[in-house]
Amino acid sequence: MKTVLAASGDSGFFGTLHDFFDSGSWPLLRNLAIFMVVVFWLAVGYWVFKDARRRIEDPWLVGAATILGLVPPFVGTFIYMLFRPPEYLEDVRERELEIKAMEESLGRGRHQQCPVCRADIDESFLVCPVCTTRLRQACVNCKQPLEPLWQVCPYCETPIESTAPIHFPPLEAPRSETGSE
Repeated sequence: MKTVLAASGDSGFFGTLHDFFDSGSWPLLRNLAIFMVVVFWLAVGYWVFKDARRRIEDPWLVGAATILGLVPPFVGTFIYMLFRPPEYLEDVRERELEIKAMEESLGRGRHQQCPVCRADIDESFLVCPVCTTRLRQACVNCKQPLEPLWQVCPYCETPIESTAPIHFPPLEAPRSETGSE
């Protein structure tokens, strides 16, 4: 009787599992799983390559990062992610251009604009050369430009006669570019 039970096979869980691995489905599923792992591995290597090209200028270092992302499968990608540069090259260049533009604008000193037409003007201008708006009055004695709050000309010590203040026309409201008004 014991030989009959052993010969008929275990009809329990392990018997079903043994039957599955002996069937034709197991090699197909195994090969499909291996194929998916290899495709995912190559996709991760390609992602490392693209990311390294955006972050690293030297092509040799990009190649080394790609090899690192591929050779120890899946572990190399995590190592690359730990040691990759924190910013894209495009962001670094943009930040450097912004800093350079700020330095240039600071280097030019006080930058003044006409209150009416926003044209660049010099501190010594009495009238805007673009829209002819009167910006300052001139000293009656030395003809130097005077600031509106001055009581005496600092160049020739002539007292400034109180004249009517310069009135600027109101500025137009900024126009929205979305077209919704």
